[in-house]
Amino acid sequence: MKKLIILSAVLLSLSLSSCKKYLDIEPVGRVIPTTAEDFRALLNAGYAGFAQHKSLLAARTDELVLNEFNDDFPLYRDIYKWNDINPDVLSIQFHYIDFYRTIFNANTVISDVEARAGVNTETAQLKGEAYLLRAYSHFELLNLYAKPYDKNTAATDRGIPLSLKVDLEHIYTPATVAVVYDQVLADIAEGQKLLNVKTFEAGKNYRFTTRAAFALLARVREFRGEYAEALKASKDALALDNQLEDLNAAGAVLPNNYLAKENIMSMESPFNNGINRLARISAHLIGLYNQTDDLRFAKYFSKSGSNYVALKGASDANKISFRNGELYLIQAEAALQTNDQALAVQSLLALKAKRLTPAYYTTEATRISALDKNALLQEILVERERELALEGQRWYDLRRYGQPQITHTVGGEAFILQKNDPRYTIRFPKDAIANNPNLQ
Repeated sequence: MKKLIILSAVLLSLSLSSCKKYLDIEPVGRVIPTTAEDFRALLNAGYAGFAQHKSLLAARTDELVLNEFNDDFPLYRDIYKWNDINPDVLSIQFHYIDFYRTIFNANTVISDVEARAGVNTETAQLKGEAYLLRAYSHFELLNLYAKPYDKNTAATDRGIPLSLKVDLEHIYTPATVAVVYDQVLADIAEGQKLLNVKTFEAGKNYRFTTRAAFALLARVREFRGEYAEALKASKDALALDNQLEDLNAAGAVLPNNYLAKENIMSMESPFNNGINRLARISAHLIGLYNQTDDLRFAKYFSKSGSNYVALKGASDANKISFRNGELYLIQAEAALQTNDQALAVQSLLALKAKRLTPAYYTTEATRISALDKNALLQEILVERERELALEGQRWYDLRRYGQPQITHTVGGEAFILQKNDPRYTIRFPKDAIANNPNLQ
C-alpha cells in the first residue's frame, strides 16, 4: 500500500505549471521517500515513464511504408512526411517532457537516497541506476533535438537543457552538444562506481546493471566516433556475458525478447501497437535479407497479402534497450576502425553464426573473410540494419552514417528528405517552445 501512496504522490508531484518554466515541477502532495523500498518505487516510476519515442522515429526512416487508409494514419502523417514546422493538430508530438519527468525521479534518488535510507549496497545500486537513467535520458534527448556529434563543432552546436538537481527555480537553457555529452559520460562513470548488480532476473530486467552500463557506454562512444573506447566498453560488457540467442536451436525466441539469452535491458517499446497497426515493411528493408537462409527473416516479419508486417514489436515481451547482438556489431565496427580487421571479422561472424543456417553461414564466412576494409565496413553497417531492424536504432544510424535521401509517398505525392537535410535534427515540440522560449 505504501508503494501505491508513493507512486500516486510522485505522479501528483510531476504536474506541470502552465505559466512557469517548462521544466518546473509542482511538488503538491508529494510524500518524501525515506526507505530503500520507497526510493525503488520512485525509480521504477522513472523507468515506467521513460519516453516511448522510438516508434515515432521509425516512421521517419526507410524501414517502413505507412498505410494511408488506416484510421491512425493522421496521427503519424506529418512525422512520415518530416513536416515538423506546421504539423496537423492531430499529429503526435515528439516526446520531450517525459524525459524530464524521468530525470526528476532520478535526480531525487541521486540527491536523497543515501542520506535518507543509509549507505549500503542496496542504496548504492539505486543511486547508480539513477545516474545511468539520467545519462540515458539526456543522451536520447540529445540525439533527437541536436545535430549528430562532430568533435569539430560540438563545442558550439546547440544541445538540450541539462537537468542535474531538483531545483524548481532553475532557468533551463540548452547547453552545447559537447557539454551535454560530457555530462552523460560523467553520469555513466559515477553510476558505474555504484552499480553492483550484473543482471536482474526476467521481469526486473528493465533496470540498469553493470552490463547495461557498459552497453550504454559502448553506444555513446560509438556515436561519438571514439572507436578505441567503444571497443573497450563492448569487450567489457561481453566479458560479463557474451551469449547470443541461437536461431538454429529449437525454442529460440526473438533476439530482442526479454527472455532471450543475450538480453541486457528491456525498458523501451521501440515498435509499439500504434505504429505496428499501420506499418508495412519497406522493400528496402525486405531486400536486405536472404529470405530462406537468414533465420531472422521469418522471425522478424510475416506475409500479409502482398506485403510484410512486423513480428518484432507490439508486445511488452519485445521491449528492448540493450542486447548482446548490438554489442557484437559495435565491437566489429570499433575493431575495424582501430585496424583490428581480424577481430572485426570474428565479431561479425560470431553474430551471423547464430542467425544463419549452417550452410549459408559457411558461404558467408568465406565471402566476408575476403572483404577489404571498406567493403567490410559497409557489410557491418548493413548487418546493423538486418540485426537491429525495428528496434529504434535506424534513425540514429541514418543520422550518423551519411544522412541519405529518403522518399515517402502520401496521396500519390512524393515527399523527400534530402541528403544532409536539416530535418535529420528534429525541432523541439511546439508545446515545449511555447512554455520555454529558450528552446526557440
